[in-house]
This record gives sequence, C-alpha cells and structure tokens, in this order.
Amino acid sequence: MNKLTITMFFLGIFHAVSFTAAHAAEGDAAEGKAQFQNICASCHGPEGKGDGVAAAALDPKPRDLGSAEIMSKITDEHMFKVIKEGGAAVGLSPMMAAWGGVLNDQQIWDIIAYIRTDLCKCEYEKE
Repeated sequence: MNKLTITMFFLGIFHAVSFTAAHAAEGDAAEGKAQFQNICASCHGPEGKGDGVAAAALDPKPRDLGSAEIMSKITDEHMFKVIKEGGAAVGLSPMMAAWGGVLNDQQIWDIIAYIRTDLCKCEYEKE
C-alpha cells in the first residue's frame, strides 16, 4: 500500500466514527419516544424496564433500559448496532430482533436519544 492509500483509509475511518458520534448527539428524543412506544415497548415495556407484554415469553428477558447502572456502561454506537442488526450481531440474545429493515438510521439515533434522556437519564461513562 502506498502512503496515499493508507492516509485515505484512516481518513475514511475517522470520518465514519465522527459521523456516527454526530448522529448520536443529534437524535430527537421526542421522535424516539414515539418509535420506542411503537416498536420497542412490547418487549422492553413502556418505561424500558424489560417488562413489556411480550417479555413474559422471552428468555432471556429484555434488558432494563431504564437502569443508569447498566446503560451508562454501553456506548451509543453499541446500542445502534444492537437495534439495527439485532442482539446476535453483538453476542447478545438472538431474541433481540434486527430493526434495520424497519427503522432508518436517524430513527435509531432518535430511539437512543430517548433512552439516554428519558429512560436511563444517563450517558456512556468510560471505565
């Protein structure tokens, strides 16, 4: 590889990471709440506690998205991947469906903003 190719590769990675982080900050919690109630609440519950009507039939149970203790250890990018690609994509339960075919990227960021601002009221905290 020549220097130009390597430089372009790293610039592409930098752009992708900064683009992803920028979208997380731009999520609309109000829009996310509407999406969450329509799509996520059946399993995670209306307040994200993991107690939705479908949760009774799931093993393992859905994660408590209202727990700041749990959610502050999870990056926005990780949540994005879980929502878009499903739990199995990150080694979690395959019972967590992939929603990338239903939700566009902005809608996923909106849901993440809702989780952060209204449910767990937390941000990712590096350890």
